Amino acid sequence: MTSAAAPARPGPLRATIVVPGSKSATARGYVLAALADAPSVLTGVLDARDTRLMRAALATLGVGFTDLGGGAVRVSPPRRFQAGDVEVGLAGTIMRFVPPLAALADGPSRFDGDPEARLRPVTPLLDGLAQAGVRIEHPEALPFTVHGSGAVPGGRVRIDSSGSSQFVSGLLLAGARFDAGLDLSHTGGALPSRPHIELTVAMLRDRGVQVESVPGEDRWRVAPGPIGARDEAIEPDLINAATFLAAPLLAGGAVTTAWPEHTVQAADTILDVLRRLGGDVRRSPGSVTVAGTGTVRGADLDLSRASELTCIAAALLAVADAPGRIRGVGHVRGHETDRLAALETEINALGGQVRQTEDGLAITPAPLTSGVFGTYADHRMAHAGALLGLAVDGVTLDDVSCTTKTLPDFPGLWAQLVGRG
Repeated sequence: MTSAAAPARPGPLRATIVVPGSKSATARGYVLAALADAPSVLTGVLDARDTRLMRAALATLGVGFTDLGGGAVRVSPPRRFQAGDVEVGLAGTIMRFVPPLAALADGPSRFDGDPEARLRPVTPLLDGLAQAGVRIEHPEALPFTVHGSGAVPGGRVRIDSSGSSQFVSGLLLAGARFDAGLDLSHTGGALPSRPHIELTVAMLRDRGVQVESVPGEDRWRVAPGPIGARDEAIEPDLINAATFLAAPLLAGGAVTTAWPEHTVQAADTILDVLRRLGGDVRRSPGSVTVAGTGTVRGADLDLSRASELTCIAAALLAVADAPGRIRGVGHVRGHETDRLAALETEINALGGQVRQTEDGLAITPAPLTSGVFGTYADHRMAHAGALLGLAVDGVTLDDVSCTTKTLPDFPGLWAQLVGRG
């Protein structure tokens, strides 16, 4: 672990930040290329811990990777997947997207990862695979073993995905390769992070897969058939971009970054949240600029469509001009750490007033003091601590290295943001 002081009160910001490719799109792109009927070339892929582990996991199953330079990678699917031991690290995408591929191999594949990963939920995904005809050993949590037989029968599957939309995406990504395809229903409470499922469906359809979303139901039908190879450019990670775009709300000034014209990421929700918290959002072709005065407005935020914003929004609301609330994010208790408990603990340790609710946080602004901000090996917690450092002197992150999960050089980009790079 590497601790780091968060730069405080740098004055009005003037920066243009280049954020690398989306982790979500990179992970899905790699998995779909591994399942495709011919090689694909992906450009703009994220090179970070999670995506390196994804490459390693897929390589274990027989997928070939060739770096072409300039952020381009050729992905060559195997004739048949091979079984092997898979290291997931702390990546939900690996523990939830790769087991269906291991089920298509012939033999046992054991999955394990970081100690914190053993606390992350995975049972609904594995239960779905079992309903589709796959034998799973120890399906309660990591470590577990997928006993592949070379094929998956597929068919009707019902799971509770209220804990993570990745349970749905993991099954949808491979559903076309199941013998009978996949007829998948979500049977639990509110389904979180719908834009991530929409991203999965869009990427499948781009590759010629027939996916039907049943109107009025959380149900998807995937027809059996090939997944077409597709060369693709990966768009930037808009949640990572939001961390930098939020900075002017605390320090004043303006920050610009690339912003796609059309995307299935939660782009509109992200910009709406920044507006409601006091940002002046200006769109230009291919980019966005957010300006701020250094004063954050209190707001009642429903983040059910963009729960990855929880840590950013909590940091902003902790120093706002009025009380605020975050709703619709109860499932983030099962992310890299229990983010609601972690935010309550760490912000309150600096003098804040944060209280957990059933589905989020209630935050009353209070004068904050210096101290060490715990990150819990969670990149989004580190982003929250860095933002608080713009408003509070003497904030130190206990571990900045965890940011490599999705941003390989977060410290360098942050130094560029505050004019110290």
